Amino acid sequence: MRIISIFLRLFITSTFFMAANTIAAETQKYSQEQLDQMLAPIALYPDALLSQVLMASTYPDQVANAAKWSKENTEVKGDAAVKAVQDKGWDASVASLAAFPEVLGMMEEKPEWTKSLGDAFLAEPDAVMDTAQELRKKAKDAGNLKDTKEQKIVVEDANATQVIQVLPTSTQTVYVPVYNPMYVYGPWWYPAYRPFYYYPPYPRYGFAVGMTTGIGFGVGIAVTNSLWGRPNWHNHDININVNKYNNINVNNKIDANKANWKDNDRSKRSSTSSLKDANKRQEFRGKEQQRQKAADALKGKGIDPSREREALRGTGGDKVREQVQHVNRSEFSRPPAVGSHTADSRGRSSALSGIGNGRSSGLESQRGSYSQHSFSGGGRDRSGGRSLSGGGRMRR
Repeated sequence: MRIISIFLRLFITSTFFMAANTIAAETQKYSQEQLDQMLAPIALYPDALLSQVLMASTYPDQVANAAKWSKENTEVKGDAAVKAVQDKGWDASVASLAAFPEVLGMMEEKPEWTKSLGDAFLAEPDAVMDTAQELRKKAKDAGNLKDTKEQKIVVEDANATQVIQVLPTSTQTVYVPVYNPMYVYGPWWYPAYRPFYYYPPYPRYGFAVGMTTGIGFGVGIAVTNSLWGRPNWHNHDININVNKYNNINVNNKIDANKANWKDNDRSKRSSTSSLKDANKRQEFRGKEQQRQKAADALKGKGIDPSREREALRGTGGDKVREQVQHVNRSEFSRPPAVGSHTADSRGRSSALSGIGNGRSSGLESQRGSYSQHSFSGGGRDRSGGRSLSGGGRMRR
């Protein structure tokens, strides 16, 4: 019985710490260094295009498929390309990027960056959007983000908060900027977290020369309804122009009362088990308190998780495992005499009852967790630096 008791304590303590480690991984946030590195290549995109890149990044597998389709259908452009993929079953944000093959090309060549961007936007939309604004301010202060024939810069100051908008000069033509993020914001401030520099291949996208410190533009893309999103910088959401959305997404129309991304995306993802739940950041709340309650419950039963774990390390744990392995299991498999009820059989039944269910519940709580991937992969990456998974100071 003493061996069984020790074994159960070992099992319970190990399960407790496995759950604690899972909770710690789930609640981990990206550091500011990582967010700056992540957003730098796209923070200067026009507002509408940036918003739809952020949304599309939450569907990395679909983005890869869309990029492949784009390469195979180079003759279809603008709104026509978006309409041509309506039967693919992709999210509307992904379908919208069919009008911007150079953007899809970048996201395809940087798949881990794409997934990390989507993970960050789902888990920390406020931090992602605030980071984009800070980067825009740096580029403006450096003299590189300014009005051109392709774009106009609008600065709003409301409630002591400055918002910098990047808008196209034409309502029907959008230019995708190309810039080196190592210089456009001024000298890069995190040498260990250098952002990549993606340069679209010439001549398909019309970029003849690379940019060193400024911003360049390729051929303008004619669109009318493809860009239906726009950042709501103050509320950290994306507003949807329902009329434009429904005009281009004829097979996936939305209600007029769902005019922002959070409402639409959450309702879709709640019924699609293969996609990460956009509400998962809400699920993490309170798990630390749950872990503490579990620890208190174990202590109430005379089990101190920290002390038990320490006792099972090294030779102490080896002895317990050796004892368990050498238990004469025949003693427990021998049927009891007719009419008898041994203490061992009663104790074993009550002690083990419910353990399987408890483990199943623990595994269920781990579903939906996401991993943070490093910045790596092919493409025209002209930078080095530490990868996204390189740790760093955590956001407070």
